[in-house]
Amino acid sequence: MLELEVRETDITKLEVDAIANAANTRLRHAGGVAAAIVRAGGPEVQRESDAKAPIGLGEAVETTAGAMPARYVIHAATMELGGPTSAEIIDRATRSTLARADALGCRSLGLVAFGTGVGGFPLDEAARIMVRAVREHQPQSLRKVVFAVHGQAAEQAFRTAVAQG
Repeated sequence: MLELEVRETDITKLEVDAIANAANTRLRHAGGVAAAIVRAGGPEVQRESDAKAPIGLGEAVETTAGAMPARYVIHAATMELGGPTSAEIIDRATRSTLARADALGCRSLGLVAFGTGVGGFPLDEAARIMVRAVREHQPQSLRKVVFAVHGQAAEQAFRTAVAQG
């Protein structure tokens, strides 16, 4: 059973083995959390992403985390460049991220609220989908998942989803 935690925090400062990035299929990290991750990690994060792009919707690939405390960034494609997302894509992206974290031998993972920024997906629904996917995951190395969210509304949505079991 995975330990779940919700924190209103900057994911780029989180001390975990891997952090997730809600990416587009081209792995162009130009806005939102993706841009913050590249700013904090350094240019190698974008360079490594460019070498692995494109990826399919719902797929996840890793890069190093550069100057951030985490060892890896797991980039999960939650939308086409500039396009909307869906419940199915958020679910697949969450599951792919968890699988990549386990494949990398990670014990801890920081997740952001997939699809709720540029993707425009409702926070409450994204929280329910992501928490359910984490609860259904059969971890290998993974022991702890931190939902690192931005803003009170996101924190409340994820706290509610976690509390609802």
